Amino acid sequence: MELFKRKRLAGLLILVVVLSACSSTRETTDWHDIRNYPPREILETEEGVASYYHNKFHGRLTANGERYDRHELTAAHRDYPFGTWLRVISVDNGNSVIVRVNDRGPHVRSRIIDLSRAAAEQLDMLHDGLMEVRVEVLAWGDS
Repeated sequence: MELFKRKRLAGLLILVVVLSACSSTRETTDWHDIRNYPPREILETEEGVASYYHNKFHGRLTANGERYDRHELTAAHRDYPFGTWLRVISVDNGNSVIVRVNDRGPHVRSRIIDLSRAAAEQLDMLHDGLMEVRVEVLAWGDS
């Protein structure tokens, strides 16, 4: 009987070890999500005016085929490849947010980036709607 208990306990221990090796502590399975990694060197910088998407666009398709979700940290840029990770920093208050490019725009030439509502909230720009920002490229996208 004692041998049976030891074998059973050993089997359970092996199962726990195997299952713990398969689990992930990361919040996302997207290995490109650099928000979970240490800071990287800045690849490119630009400054200009940022705006943010109106709530009426929530659920509509973006240029890369995803649905716009106002709760996600995403952005539209005219030139950067989809999947590019950017740090957007408010020139006015110093707040910053890291976003992923998944759409094209802005369609107003005097602006350099359109942000999701969640990103705009982090920059504290909801009241004014526009903000002077510095955009830093942290990682280039695949496309």
